[in-house]
Amino acid sequence: MKSKRILVLMHSDLVPPPMQDAEEMPLDIILKDEDRLETPWTTEYDVLRHLTAMNHKVKALGIYSDLTKIRTAIEEFKPHIVFNLLEEFDGEAVFDSNVVSYLELLRTPYTGCNPRGLMISRDKSLAKKILTYHRIKTPKFAVFPKNKKVKLSKNLSFPLIVKCLDEDASLGLSKASIVHNEEKLLERVQYINTKIGVDAIVEEFISGREFYIGVIGNYRFELLPVWEVFYEKSEKPEKEFYSRSAKWNEKYRQRKGIDSGKAKISPELEKKIQEVAKRTYKALSLNGYARIDVRMDENENIYVIEANPNPNIAMDDEFAESSYHGNHWDYHKVLQKIITLGLRWHPGRNS
Repeated sequence: MKSKRILVLMHSDLVPPPMQDAEEMPLDIILKDEDRLETPWTTEYDVLRHLTAMNHKVKALGIYSDLTKIRTAIEEFKPHIVFNLLEEFDGEAVFDSNVVSYLELLRTPYTGCNPRGLMISRDKSLAKKILTYHRIKTPKFAVFPKNKKVKLSKNLSFPLIVKCLDEDASLGLSKASIVHNEEKLLERVQYINTKIGVDAIVEEFISGREFYIGVIGNYRFELLPVWEVFYEKSEKPEKEFYSRSAKWNEKYRQRKGIDSGKAKISPELEKKIQEVAKRTYKALSLNGYARIDVRMDENENIYVIEANPNPNIAMDDEFAESSYHGNHWDYHKVLQKIITLGLRWHPGRNS
């Protein structure tokens, strides 16, 4: 790929310190392996550093609530493409799709998912309704909005898991998220509604194995190898789930023996899981790249838990690691494909 001018959008708090006093990411500053798990800007660092190493002209732009900064940067820097790492705007996760809509109004190419796909996937209840329409299995659920009386649906069976409706999946997820009776359900819903301050979604907990499937493409899709989360030291790994501690707390990860890698499944089962991911990606109008999270019960029924457009793409995250396996890709290849797809995306084209 020829050298491009690339404007990288990110949250203002996630601009890596090496970029705060430099025009370009210094290639001699290396983030140590032992620091990566505790560093909030790992993805931003990896993308900036490697795009620079690929000989692109890269500009980092931290954004919180000012759209004019984006327009000014585009007018002055004249990027060939915007590499979008924003996951919220003005403190609201649901506003991420509006930023992408703004880029489309400015006729500026961008990486990752389109506004419609972001909006649909962000609202977990809407996404589940669409999946159900397309006969794609997803756990039964109910929504509990803020400031409304909580009433348990008779169609739901314990155990249940309580999550934020339209925030990042790991936000607020802990052991207390799994509830086995109505009293604990009410407590957890109140916690989500008041402490975190968002609507809650409650769904039946699928006991079994958890898999991630990376999908990349606009109109034609590439399916990455199925990745699995392992709980080597857990007495009941089928009861585990990827909570915030399971993702980011090193002591917790060591105690549970948490790791991830190529799923230990048959080629036939892998193909079945990938097909579910492909159908999900298409049903939710996704493009660019996404990670589809599923769980499989003891009868090998596959349930879509969540679709994650624009997932974390740090070089050691599940999406990137799965892309290396069997595809002969490296991190530069991953970034190159994402940029190419962004340049080839045409808003308004449906097929």
